[in-house]
Amino acid sequence: MIPPDPPDAPDNDPHFEPERIARELDWNLLRTFVVLADSRSVTEAAQRLRLKQPSVSAALRRLEERLGRKLVDRSPGHFALTDAGRLLYREAVEINGSVLRLSTLVRELTDEVQGHVKICAASHVVCPLLDQALAEFHRAHPRASLSIEVHSSADAIAEVMAKRASFAVCLVRDHNPRLEYRRLYREFFGLFCGPAHPLFGRDDLSLADLAGHASVSFETDRLQDVLRPVTLMRAQAELGQRITGISSHLEEVRRMIIAGLGIGPLPVHVAARDVRDGLLWQLPPYSDLPAIDVHVVWNSRAVKNRAEDLLLRGILDAIEATPMEARTYR
Repeated sequence: MIPPDPPDAPDNDPHFEPERIARELDWNLLRTFVVLADSRSVTEAAQRLRLKQPSVSAALRRLEERLGRKLVDRSPGHFALTDAGRLLYREAVEINGSVLRLSTLVRELTDEVQGHVKICAASHVVCPLLDQALAEFHRAHPRASLSIEVHSSADAIAEVMAKRASFAVCLVRDHNPRLEYRRLYREFFGLFCGPAHPLFGRDDLSLADLAGHASVSFETDRLQDVLRPVTLMRAQAELGQRITGISSHLEEVRRMIIAGLGIGPLPVHVAARDVRDGLLWQLPPYSDLPAIDVHVVWNSRAVKNRAEDLLLRGILDAIEATPMEARTYR
């Protein structure tokens, strides 16, 4: 049986005295709440936390009682955060990330940099400037370690916001005032087909020849998302309304194009080798291609180890020293 939710408290409730909350709040309750908010039910949260379901329900009840606010609306078949729950989740994610990174407060006592750097990157990042920065960092600090995880751009930014990643290299739709952004490079998208496609190898094509053909694309190829200019290019080409294949990873979009599932967009500089190798063929339009910017995104409020500081600083210095024209891949 689900216990009754605590009533919302008035603004002058003593529970809301900041020092009282800071003194009495159990930080483990916040961690439990973050997992609960990321789950679709108390049962799922209990499985992820390796706890019994009543323990998770009791933790939620204690947190609601401590804050004097209902945090989750629950009923059979329904589970959703309240306005207070969404506000708490935003702050709790950051607090949880800070706790996870506490070890970085104790800096290395030797002169040798030995820390770990975790980068979250979109799958279509091809940037010589970034590659050079990584190479120089490794030569200077061979004991430091590095991991690169491929995510959708939205998930990469969420990892940075939660302080689970050192920084991200990805597309950006909206700027979060809690994060810092620096444009790394600009790329241009074109339309391509594979060897099995009837338009492959033809150099006498106009944009009208693409009308009605099936297409494949990225999950973010929507008017309201980061690849809006690519969406407009596909619409201009009057490709068929039905997208036959979709992925958040460039490698899989490339695979579907080569396999003949349809015409699809790719960064021109990324596809250049496949064009030379006869695996892809570029289609109209050939000029005024949509430009997409790729950014470095980091959380200035996250405590960083020496390796993270040095690599991020190296990338930002390289950006500053390189004119935008040299960071534009046509």
